[in-house]
Amino acid sequence: MFRYRKVALVIAALLAAPNAMAQDNPAQILGEERLQSLMERTAPLDMTEGSALPHFIADPAWPKPLPNNWTFGQIAGVYVDNDDNIWVLQRSRSLTTEEAGRLEAVGENAEGEQVSALGHPRPFGPITDCCTPAPAVMQFDQEGNLLQAWGGPSDGDFLQTACRQEDGCFWPANEHGIYVDHNDFIYIGSNGNGSGDTPWASANGWDGHVLKFTMEGEFVLQIGATGAQAPDSNDTDGGINGTPQLFRPADMVVDPETNILYIADGYGNNRVVAVDAETGEYVGHFGAYGQNPVDDEVADNSGTFAEDLATGETPRPGFFRNPVHCVEISDDRMLYVCDRGNNRIQVFDLAELGQPCDNPDGEAGLCGFVEEQFVSVETRTTIPGTAVSVNFSADDGQTCLYVGDNSNMTIYVLNRDTLGELARFGRPGQGVGEFHWLHNVAVDSSGNIYTGEVDTGKRAQRFIRYGETGCSGEGDTVGGVLLSAAE
Repeated sequence: MFRYRKVALVIAALLAAPNAMAQDNPAQILGEERLQSLMERTAPLDMTEGSALPHFIADPAWPKPLPNNWTFGQIAGVYVDNDDNIWVLQRSRSLTTEEAGRLEAVGENAEGEQVSALGHPRPFGPITDCCTPAPAVMQFDQEGNLLQAWGGPSDGDFLQTACRQEDGCFWPANEHGIYVDHNDFIYIGSNGNGSGDTPWASANGWDGHVLKFTMEGEFVLQIGATGAQAPDSNDTDGGINGTPQLFRPADMVVDPETNILYIADGYGNNRVVAVDAETGEYVGHFGAYGQNPVDDEVADNSGTFAEDLATGETPRPGFFRNPVHCVEISDDRMLYVCDRGNNRIQVFDLAELGQPCDNPDGEAGLCGFVEEQFVSVETRTTIPGTAVSVNFSADDGQTCLYVGDNSNMTIYVLNRDTLGELARFGRPGQGVGEFHWLHNVAVDSSGNIYTGEVDTGKRAQRFIRYGETGCSGEGDTVGGVLLSAAE
């Protein structure tokens, strides 16, 4: 209890705020009892005996309110850069008519009705005092101050001046995933289908590309192209300028030693593809267990993971099942892949990946495949999968692996060595420290965690680490029915 009391005093300044109660000092209002209550919201759940791991408390004051009457849409990506600034990618086109109530009429729909840029009815102009969509890309500091914002259709003339189609820059129909590399370049993924039915909507068909920018929003490179007709997990040069044709890519990561960009590809293709991060030129690709070529026909005709489970055994599908949702590289050069549609994480050795290789039995040590871990394997949701995002603790050995689960709305804390679950934190909900459609997990150099939520979640959260910096203990099966909170 002493440890919790000490932490409560340390973070009191973060949580102090005015209140309608008859108190002169906000610190008296948000005292130790309320801080303890806040800490209990994110206390470790189902903590295994003999384990040690970081603890977290949600910071309800992060980020600070946005300027200019801006508001967040769905949070499509969160990442922490080399200076511990936090980059957030949001979907302005996901806002409802009330959420973007300050938008004025900019034209007519097919029925001749006055509509906003999002296609919302505006027969009499703006409908509320607040708000308007923020630009798509936002950079925050540790205190939650907005440092800059740019990109997307909600950023003035950005698509006419900074990301022009005549220059080979096609903004996504739906933004998905943001990444900052070791050279401070920004990468943005895409997973929409542009129909052009509203003023801000893309009209370019299926997304199939990754965009690369400077931190200031200057366009650098596009990999892949819009308008792909169908997935092809073995394409090597069908995109713009001979780059691989992607299909709704979800996430990206660059190996700082080789400058190779690995792309989780994605919501259509069943692979991870590797390209030169400077030129976009194809380097290699692989599917589940490191196999190359990828058998799209088997993967696409396989049904759902829930149907596989109905056979009575936990399957080991020989393919990634859509979506291939995340990629992340550890300091010891292991590549972690979220095979979300198969409720699992697969781990690969970067030194042995991407070339033609056959591994039909999922043998460890073959084709770069190292190991796998299923995540809450009995989950049978309609929207596929559990393993949506991974990241690592900030200790020297990166001994914790954090796994975000957007079906069970929680973050699992795994021993990265054993891939056993030590505990989890967070529950379904939309209160402080809870999750609704958890989508991304990022970590700064102090071990604090940042998350983003889609669907109606539409927020980024910060979780302050306290106590341990890393993980120890064997752990247990990842996921399953929640039993209890840790004492």
